Amino acid sequence: MNGNHQQLLQLTYIRFIILVGQSAAILFALWYLHADLNPWHTGSALALLGILNLITYARLHSHWPVTQPELFSQLLADTIIYGFILYHTGGGTNPFIFMLLIPLIITVTTLHRRYIWLMALTVIAIYGSLLVYYVPISLARSDHNISVEALFNLHMMGMWLNFTLTVGVITYFVYTMNRTLAKHREHLIAARESKVQNQQILALGTIAAGTAHELGTPLSTMDVLLHDMSLDTELSDEHLEDIALLQQQVNLCAAKLQEMARSVQEEYQSERTCLIGEFINEVIEQWKIARPDVSYTLHLQDDLPPDLRSTTLLRQALLNLLNNAADANPNGIEISIHWDEKSIWILIRDYGPGLPIDKVNQLGQPFITTKGRGLGIGLFLTSTTITQLDGDVKLYNAEHQGTITEVRLSRRAVHG
Repeated sequence: MNGNHQQLLQLTYIRFIILVGQSAAILFALWYLHADLNPWHTGSALALLGILNLITYARLHSHWPVTQPELFSQLLADTIIYGFILYHTGGGTNPFIFMLLIPLIITVTTLHRRYIWLMALTVIAIYGSLLVYYVPISLARSDHNISVEALFNLHMMGMWLNFTLTVGVITYFVYTMNRTLAKHREHLIAARESKVQNQQILALGTIAAGTAHELGTPLSTMDVLLHDMSLDTELSDEHLEDIALLQQQVNLCAAKLQEMARSVQEEYQSERTCLIGEFINEVIEQWKIARPDVSYTLHLQDDLPPDLRSTTLLRQALLNLLNNAADANPNGIEISIHWDEKSIWILIRDYGPGLPIDKVNQLGQPFITTKGRGLGIGLFLTSTTITQLDGDVKLYNAEHQGTITEVRLSRRAVHG
């Protein structure tokens, strides 16, 4: 329906061009050639076309969808009005006779097959009738005699003008229509990809909910066993430290499951506004608990730091990227953050083996991973989250070694 709306709008522009062109041609015939034309007949037809154009333009500002029957009726009305004008201006001898092709070409490029055949038959019938039935144009006698050769040249000039006008109108309409259709296809592709992505996220969410429910029991069992083991006085200090670390990891997993179980309302209530440096430090502290083996450096821009909404989704997205960097190489990870008036950039540099060339363009899609033990959903969920915040995630190989992960966040989307 939106495409028909755009095409009807373009038709109003074409009508305006034809109104100007036909008015100029009729005035030239009346004043310069002193042609014996009835200005009331042609003038009323042009006025009717102008009124129809104004009504159509006003109608386009309503919320009613433009259907194919409506667009066809508009084109059919144009064809009949053109035929009426041509009937009173020489019929088939009028050099502007090919003006009848404009509604036909628009119909062919926009409407269903049955409308195309109806318009084709209508145009053929009107053209054939105008070859037999029409009001001939005669020149009034005056002091200036116009030779047959001059009349023939004027006729050829009129045909050239008509051809130029028709080519211009058709080129403009077809070009505009193709651009509209291309944008419509792009929107359909984006909507289809978004629908597929939402279905994948829903499937992952369902699996995650089931997994979270099933993991509750073994985590509780591990918590009890680790607590009992920590009470064993015969264990060495090294073993007790290992048990404490395992206990910490189990508690972290349990906290994650509880976090997943929270409602959406509680998630929104937990949101708060903080400075970007404070937010990153919180994420890194949480990351260090899960990955105590990592070493890193953090660089923040010296300007006044922006604030942003601290949400669980954004924190988890950055944790996924930090974990990916730690999986590649936990030593010497570099984290740098800078910003401008529109965006915040977070760069994570690791010194791992880098990205395989054959998977660079596939990263971010579900179940695509560069890690043998990975599931391929972390980067997918991260990319989806950042995209929802009007940002993007890019991964590329560093110049000498490792991978650079670039996160761009829109300050408008993450502003508190």
